Amino acid sequence: MHTSTSARTAPAVASANRFQWRVVDIVVAAVLGVAIGLVFWGWNTVGGLWFVVMDGLTPGLGGIAVGIWLIGGVIGGLVIRKPGAALLVEVIAAVVSALIGNVWGVTTIFSGLAQGLGAELIFLAFLYVRFTLPVSMLAGVGAGVGAWVLELFMSANIEKSVEFNLLYLGTLVVSGALLAGLVGWLLVRALAATGALSRFAVGREARRDV
Repeated sequence: MHTSTSARTAPAVASANRFQWRVVDIVVAAVLGVAIGLVFWGWNTVGGLWFVVMDGLTPGLGGIAVGIWLIGGVIGGLVIRKPGAALLVEVIAAVVSALIGNVWGVTTIFSGLAQGLGAELIFLAFLYVRFTLPVSMLAGVGAGVGAWVLELFMSANIEKSVEFNLLYLGTLVVSGALLAGLVGWLLVRALAATGALSRFAVGREARRDV
């Protein structure tokens, strides 16, 4: 029995189309980025104070407060599920936070790039086909590691002690897994349950779970 050319190529075409960005993907990425940027702006005060207090107790412990600043890439990846989504949403959020005004200025955008790339690499490692809670938490960890690597140079942490950097990395990993990965996953699930993400796979999954 012979299979037609169109039948053989259909799966490949479907797979390629799955990674193509639609207009709705771009619009939702922008909306998510702006909304999360506003969250960042609010967290700049709350999280910033928490960071200072924890770092005052033990230098490096402040990383436990960073997770919310890592959440953009996690949410972007979970919702849009396309290459570049995690990076784009995190960067848009960072740009919004910088434009509104914060103490870090334009360096916020560099942080968004590093954090978004860290999350993006995790989704890439799973070939953009797995979006479970463990993957979400790993994406939060990836974003935290991205932040840690950037700050080695941008904040001159490389000049600090090994003990500080290991503790800071550890707290970023925990914060990224919980405040970005777990919280981000729960937020996306809650949003999908409202029907707001019906044009996306996560929204269809939510309908099947009902």
